[in-house]
Amino acid sequence: MKKLIKLLLWFLLALLNVTFFWAGVFLFQNEYYELSIVLFSLLFLIDFFIINPRGYPYRYVIPALVLLFVLVLYPIYFTFKVAFTNYGTGHFMSRQEAIERLLYDPNFSYVVDSTPVSYKVFVVYDGLSPTEDFLILFRVNGVIYLGEKPRPVVSRGQEVLLSQYNLVPVNGETVSLNGDNFRIVPWPADLSEINLVVRGDTTYKSFYSPDDEILRLNAPYFKSRIAQNYLVNAEYVLPDGKKLALRIAPDGEWRFMHVERLYRLVYKEVYDGGKMKIKTTVINNLTGREVVEREGAFYDVDENGNETFLVGFIDFVGWKNFLRIVKDPKVSGPFFRIFLWTFVWAVLSVVLSLAVGLPFALVLNNPRLKGRNLYRTLLIIPWAIPVFISALVWRNGLLNETYGVINKFLLPLLGLDPIKWFNDPFWARVGVLLVNVWLTFPYMMTISLGALQSIPPELYEVAAIDGAGRFRRFVYITFPLLMTIIAPLLVSSFAFSFNNFTIIYLITGGGPPIPNSTTPTGYTDILISYVYKLAFEGGQGQDFGFASAISILIFFLVGGISFVNFKLSGAFEEVSK
Repeated sequence: MKKLIKLLLWFLLALLNVTFFWAGVFLFQNEYYELSIVLFSLLFLIDFFIINPRGYPYRYVIPALVLLFVLVLYPIYFTFKVAFTNYGTGHFMSRQEAIERLLYDPNFSYVVDSTPVSYKVFVVYDGLSPTEDFLILFRVNGVIYLGEKPRPVVSRGQEVLLSQYNLVPVNGETVSLNGDNFRIVPWPADLSEINLVVRGDTTYKSFYSPDDEILRLNAPYFKSRIAQNYLVNAEYVLPDGKKLALRIAPDGEWRFMHVERLYRLVYKEVYDGGKMKIKTTVINNLTGREVVEREGAFYDVDENGNETFLVGFIDFVGWKNFLRIVKDPKVSGPFFRIFLWTFVWAVLSVVLSLAVGLPFALVLNNPRLKGRNLYRTLLIIPWAIPVFISALVWRNGLLNETYGVINKFLLPLLGLDPIKWFNDPFWARVGVLLVNVWLTFPYMMTISLGALQSIPPELYEVAAIDGAGRFRRFVYITFPLLMTIIAPLLVSSFAFSFNNFTIIYLITGGGPPIPNSTTPTGYTDILISYVYKLAFEGGQGQDFGFASAISILIFFLVGGISFVNFKLSGAFEEVSK
C-alpha cells in the first residue's frame, strides 16, 4: 500500500512538472516573460524541496511559497513595472504589435479605385437555414474568380489582424481549388446568372449580391454573420497581386473595391550616442511622409503639419507618472487633498471606533452585569452583517437626502434642516465616517474585551487598597495595559482603514466631485478609491501607469506608517529578540 501511495505521489509530481513546464513555455511564447520565470522558479524550488533530502523541511511551505510568488511577489513586480510605462487607454499593445497593426490591419488601407467589383455570395443551407459555410464569385474585368472563406495570415493571440485568400479564375464549368473540384451551374453564364456552385456532395446556393434586388433581401444575415465575422479584416488577392476588400460604398451597400496598404515599414540608419543603429520607421504610401513616433504612439502628418493619432503602444516613460503627481497642479492639488483626507479618515476611523467600542467593552467586562452574553451578541450584529448590505441600508435607508430616515423624520423632529449627505463635502465625509464607525466598533469592542480579561484583577485590588478610584485605576492600570496588548491591532486597523475601499465606494462613490480636476476625484475619495477610478473609471480612459505609481506611493506610505507605529508602540519587540 505504501508503495502504491508513493508511486501515486511521484505521478502527481510528474504531472505538476508537465503542467508548470507547459504553462511556462506558453507564457514565454506569448511574451509574458516575468510570469514564465516565476513558474519556472517555482518548479525548480518545488523539485528541489521534494527530491533533495536536505530540502525535506521546506516541502511543507510549498503551498505558501506558490501563493507568495503568484499572489504577492509577481503583482508587486508587475505594479512597479507598469508604473514606469504609459500603459492605459490607447496604449495596450507592444510597439511590435502596433507596427503590425499599421502594416496588416485592413483599416489602415486606402481605396485605389472606387469602382466597385461585382460579387455574389453562395452559402450552404441546413434545411431552410443558411450557414456560415460560403464561397464568393467575383467578376473583375470580365473574368470570374472563385474564392473560399478567407484564412488568417496575421494573428495576435485570438485576434485575427488579417485574413487573405488567393482568388482562382474560372475558365470553365469546373475549377480546381485546393484539391477540390468546383462545378459552376449554369456555365457558361454571366455572374448574375450563376445560381449554384457544387463541390462534391456540397451545394452552395446563391445567397447575396448587392446588385440583385431579390438576393439583397438577405443583406442582414450577410452583414451580421458573414461580413462581420469573416470579411471585415479580410482581403482577396487577384493573380496579379491586386487586393480586394469589403468597404461601404457611397450608395450604402457593402461592396468589394481595390485597396492597397497605407503604410510600409522601412529601415534607416541613425546615429545615437555616436553609434550607428538600424531603426525601423513607418512610411505613408500615399504621402511618402514618415510617420511620427512620439511618447508611445504613432502619428500621421498631413501636408499642413497636422498630426493624426494612429495607434499607441506601451512605452517606458521613466519617472513621468511620479513627477506628474508633483508638477501637474490639476493632479497634485486633488492628490494631496485626497492624501490628507485619507490620513484623517484612517486616524478617525480607528480613534472613533475605539472610542465607541472601549466603553462597551468596559461595561461588558463587569462580572456583575446580568445578560452580558445577550448584550454582547446584540452589539456584534453590525460586525456580523455583510458590509455591502449595511452600506446599502445606510446609503438608501438612512442617509438618502430625499427619503432617508434621518432627513425625513429625525432632523425635522429636532427642528433642523435636512443635511446634504452626498452633495456637501463636509457632511459626505461625516457620513462615511459614521458608517465606518458603526461597522468597526464591534471589532474594537471585542479585542478590548479580550485584552481587559487578561489584566490580573490583583492589580485593581491593590490600587483600591491604596485608595485609587475607578477613574485613576482606568488611567494608570487599565488603559496602559490595554494599549500594550491592542496596539498592534490598532496599527493593522489603521492600515486596513487606509485602504478601506468598500465603504467609500458603496456609500458615496468618492463624491461629491472636486471641481477643476483633470482626474476623476471626489471629496470622500481615499487613495485606493482614487487609484481604482484612475485604473478603471477614468473619464478620459484607463490610466494603469499613473494608477500603479500612486499604488506604489500607498505601499510605501502604509509600510512606513506601520513601521513607525510598531517602533513607537514597541510591538513585536519579543520577535526581534
